[in-house]
Amino acid sequence: MSPDKTALLIDVIAGMLEGLGRVAVGASSPIPAAAAWLARERGGGRPEVSVLGSGAHSDMTDGGRELFDRAGQGRIDAFFLGGVQIDGSANINLIGTGPHPTADRRFPGSYGSAYLYFVVPRVILFRLEHTPRTLVEKVDFISAPGTSPPEVYRPGGPHALVTGRCVFRFDAARGRFRLASLHPGHSLDEVRDATGFGFDCDGVPPVTPAPSAETMALIRGPVGAALTGVYPRFAAMFLGHEQPA
Repeated sequence: MSPDKTALLIDVIAGMLEGLGRVAVGASSPIPAAAAWLARERGGGRPEVSVLGSGAHSDMTDGGRELFDRAGQGRIDAFFLGGVQIDGSANINLIGTGPHPTADRRFPGSYGSAYLYFVVPRVILFRLEHTPRTLVEKVDFISAPGTSPPEVYRPGGPHALVTGRCVFRFDAARGRFRLASLHPGHSLDEVRDATGFGFDCDGVPPVTPAPSAETMALIRGPVGAALTGVYPRFAAMFLGHEQPA
């Protein structure tokens, strides 16, 4: 993926985090982490950002258990989830493909994703690969459901799905995705062909805006410096920062 595309994804996700108090990011999520740091730079220090597994960029001392505690207490405003499969109801599959329990391929597992999906108010789904293989009509296994019956207490849930082709917003009332914008160079017909589920679209979707010069300066400056310390290979490949000696 090109540096320009990477910066665009960082910028569009950062816009979803503006005005929040605290954002948590998984240990293997450089683009969401960069977006959270960019939102913090633009917000004058808010949101606070915790990157799991990073001593320099997290005040959590008890790993995942502390994340779960804080999320249950309402102290995490946004988190990121992905999946080997995501369907049109925002269900995610982190277990494997094929009929359960005899899956064709197995993956590491859910590790608390269902819990976080229920209690974090703004969960942003992020999946670079946008193909019918990953965005499916119905997931083979529901690791975490996108919606719940009205009688189920659920303060959290999906906010958006960001892919390498476009941005979907999740309509909780309808339990469906709505196409919010197309990334430059991608068309509506292409996205329809590459998406295994149906989605709503109002007229001609806008193009995801490119980052401003000021945003690019932040990405190449303080955000890039933070990335170099936590994700040196990512920073070297996409932002041009050298790995520390």
